[in-house]
Amino acid sequence: MIWANLLHIYQPPTQNKEMLDKITEESYRQILKGLKDNPKGKLTINMNASLTELFLKYGYNDVLDDIRYLLHNGQIEITESAAYHAFLPLIPKEEIIRQIKLNHYKNKKILGEDYNPTGFFAPELSVSSEVVKIVASMGYKWMLFDELAFDQTKGDVKYDRIYYVNDTQMIGYFRERDISFKILSAQLESGDIFLSEIKNIISDNRFLVTAMDGETFGHHRPGLELLLYDVFKSDKVKTEQYQNIDKYFHKSDKVNIKDSTWAVIPIEFSRNQPYERWFNKDNEIHMKQWDLTYFAIREVNKSKYKIEDPKLTGKKLKYTEKQKLWLKARYMLDKSIHSDQYWWASARPWWSIDMIERGADELKNSILLIPDIDDKIKTKAIDMYKDIVFSAFRWEREEIVGQVVANYDEETTEIIETKSLDANPKEYTKIINHLRKQMLESASKQNYLKALEYRKRIEDLREKQKNIIKNQKWIKN
Repeated sequence: MIWANLLHIYQPPTQNKEMLDKITEESYRQILKGLKDNPKGKLTINMNASLTELFLKYGYNDVLDDIRYLLHNGQIEITESAAYHAFLPLIPKEEIIRQIKLNHYKNKKILGEDYNPTGFFAPELSVSSEVVKIVASMGYKWMLFDELAFDQTKGDVKYDRIYYVNDTQMIGYFRERDISFKILSAQLESGDIFLSEIKNIISDNRFLVTAMDGETFGHHRPGLELLLYDVFKSDKVKTEQYQNIDKYFHKSDKVNIKDSTWAVIPIEFSRNQPYERWFNKDNEIHMKQWDLTYFAIREVNKSKYKIEDPKLTGKKLKYTEKQKLWLKARYMLDKSIHSDQYWWASARPWWSIDMIERGADELKNSILLIPDIDDKIKTKAIDMYKDIVFSAFRWEREEIVGQVVANYDEETTEIIETKSLDANPKEYTKIINHLRKQMLESASKQNYLKALEYRKRIEDLREKQKNIIKNQKWIKN
């Protein structure tokens, strides 16, 4: 069996340095260190240009150097994506292509010649037939989809073959939901526990396809980076990059994909709302956000000062001040259509007035920067911004948020559950010792809040270990 694991690492362009420092130290550096310490370990990484730019802006030269080294060494591949994490199925074709081209231009400029992506990761794994057609036409070899995107008139996904999607020559890989969820929810704490989980398929002639946020390892789940380290060292599973899977498996088939995301649940298909956390027809804030989004796209692109973007054409021309101002509006728009604002307005179950306001403010400002904008359009943009923000406050005041969350019929929740009864309690001792070392290091640096996080995680693991020991004794008796 071959394990192909994709880690999606992303931060919005407005992320502050304090939070970026925290996530980079707890997660990104830990992942990169694990790869450098274990040269046979391989990963596929999606890193949107918005994060690459932040690394450059704040001087994370060691992180960028490690990424360049691992790229050159063949241990990682970095996929293509949308530069600023746009929700691709819901924006116009021209904006999709622009986001992809910007991502390539910026990552190539920062990461160098070894950045040559063959695969594509759509933010949130948000896909449609139109997105697939565009990505395929741009020459990418493979694309990742969620397992539920698979057209089940073909039966279930078979992981011993390559699928070509939507009558294209592009390969589609389908993320295995169950095992991906068990990893990201820390139900599988270490390499040995992971190997125990997959013991029934480990000798099969197949590949295992997983994908999750990279921040899961070390930031959201302290100590979970041990799972990666252990598997990189193991001789029982070969880790590989997505771009190489077709070198091992030569059976092929064709399949169509359904509109979907990696957060979709079956009931959303029955409601004909596969993008429900980002575009819910019953969510008035979503509708207002998208009205402002489309308004901003339309107004920026119809300006008479619109020019070809020199970053994408490579042409160095002399521009007027108003053309330069239009470019500023264009770049503001690029960053403002990130998917975060819609996600945090879903209340399914995530909610943040701060993210809602910030997204609406960026969209509004991209309009106000247009050099030939008239006062009526300015007023309309400001009114649309206010309407979104006031609606969000009303949702809280009238307790609509709580009602939506209470009615939310989530299929699965990220709850840490006790692993199977054959888990080795010694594995938990290893993880606890690893976390204890990190706790003491944090305390020595006077980072007491982080030390408390480690302490709480240690307490949870000790309780889990006790339950496993108790249950194993009960079985023996």
